[in-house]
Amino acid sequence: MHSKHQVNITPGQKMKVEVKRIGINGEGVAYFKRKAIFIPNALPGEIVLVQAEHIAPSFVKANLVKIIKKSKDRIQPSCDVYDQCGGCQLQHVQYQAQLQAKEEILREAFQRYTNVSDLPLRPIIGMRDPKGYRNKAQLQLGRVKNKIIAGLYAPHSHQLVDISHCEIQHPVVNKTITSITNIIAQLNIPIYNERKRTGIVKTIVARVSTLHEICQVTLVTAKETLPQEKKLIAAIRRDCPEVVSLAQNIQPERSSIIFGKKTTILWGKETIEERLDALVFSLSPRAFFQLNTTQTIALYNTVKEFAGLQGDETVVDAYCGTGTIGLWLSQEAKEVRGIETIPEAIDNAKRNASLNNITNVRFYVGKAEQLLPEWLKQHFRPDVIVVDPPRTGCDKKLLHAIIDNKPNKFIYVSCNPSTLAKDSDVLLKNGYTISAMQPVDMFPQTSHVECCVLFTKQH
Repeated sequence: MHSKHQVNITPGQKMKVEVKRIGINGEGVAYFKRKAIFIPNALPGEIVLVQAEHIAPSFVKANLVKIIKKSKDRIQPSCDVYDQCGGCQLQHVQYQAQLQAKEEILREAFQRYTNVSDLPLRPIIGMRDPKGYRNKAQLQLGRVKNKIIAGLYAPHSHQLVDISHCEIQHPVVNKTITSITNIIAQLNIPIYNERKRTGIVKTIVARVSTLHEICQVTLVTAKETLPQEKKLIAAIRRDCPEVVSLAQNIQPERSSIIFGKKTTILWGKETIEERLDALVFSLSPRAFFQLNTTQTIALYNTVKEFAGLQGDETVVDAYCGTGTIGLWLSQEAKEVRGIETIPEAIDNAKRNASLNNITNVRFYVGKAEQLLPEWLKQHFRPDVIVVDPPRTGCDKKLLHAIIDNKPNKFIYVSCNPSTLAKDSDVLLKNGYTISAMQPVDMFPQTSHVECCVLFTKQH
C-alpha cells in the first residue's frame, strides 16, 4: 500500500524548492511534493536549486547547488573555516534573524509534539555582542602538513580543522591554546595519533574566569608520563601569565569521551573562581559550568522570576550539577535540596555553598526519581521543582515522580526543543499548564536553543 506522501526522489536528483524555515540543526527546510528536504546553509524565503544526497523514508538530505533568490538576512560569515569546522551553523545569518529562527524552532517543536495552540512564548534574550562568549574550549591536537594544530574534527570526518582563533571563544582562551600548542611543538612533546595509537598529548582544555581573565588549563594525555614536564611548566609560566592552574588528565581509552578518571595538578591552583552576580563558584578542572557566563545570569534570573519565591518555600533542584541553580535560588527560599548522580559534582556544590556562606542548601548524591518518592514518604513535598537535564531530556521515571509530588510550580530549563516539547506533553496531560516560556540565546552563531519553561499545577 503506497502512502500518498510517497514520492520517488533518487540520489543525485536536482530540485528547485522554496525554503520555509530553519530546522533544529540550523539547516533550511523545504518541501518537494510534500516530502521534507533538509538543506544545510539555506535560509527561509530563499528559492534554491538542490541535489538529493541521502534519501530516507520521511525526508531527504540535499546539497545546496545554487541560490536562485537570496534572503535579505544572508550575510558573509566572518570566520574563514566556517564551512569546514561545523562548530557554528548560523554564521551566514544576521543575528536578529538567528534569534527569530530560534523562536521558530521552539514553536515548531511544540506544534509537532503537543496540542498547545497558543504558546506563552516571550521574545528570546539575545546578546549585545554575540561573539567571544565561550569561556571554555576542548580542542584536539593533531599534525597537519607537519604542523601541530589545535582544533575540532570536521563533521563526519577525521580531518582536523584549526580553530585556535575561533570567533566565539573568549580571546584569552584562544591566546592560551595557541601559546601552549606552540610550546608543545617547540619541546617536541609527542602528539597522540588516534590511528596508530602512539604519542602522548590528546587534547588541550582551557577555561577562562571572566571575573579575573585568568585561565585554567588541562592537558589530556594517553599515558601518565608527560615528557619534558618541567620544561613545559616553565615555558607555560613564562609565555602564558594568564595561566594560574595547570592540570593533567589521563585518558588511556580509545573513546569519544575526552576525560579519563584521573586528574592531577601539575602546577598552580587546584581551582579557579568565577562569579555570577554576587555568587562565587570554585571550579576544578572537571567541574561543569555553563559556557556563556553573561547569558547564564539572564537564564538563572528567569528561573528566579518564575519561581517567585517569598522566603518560606522548599525547592528541589533535580539535576543540580555543581549547585549553581540551587544556590542562585537559596537567598529567597526556606530550604533547597540539590540532587546529582555524580559525586564529584556534589563535592563541588558543597564547596560552592560554603564559599558563599549559604547554609539552607543540602546536596544529595543519587537519582531524583528515587529520592523524591522517599522524601514524599517522609512528608517532604517541595513547592518548586527545577530541572536542567541533558539534551536527552528528563528521565521518564523522574517526570512521573514530579507528577506524583504535585509541586505548585515546575521549572524546566532545556537545551533541546524536541525533548522539551515531548516532556511538556507528558506534564500537560497530567494536570500542568504552561504559564510562561523564556528562550535565552546561550550559543549565538549556532543552532542551539536554551529555554526556560514555567509549568503550574491546575487547581
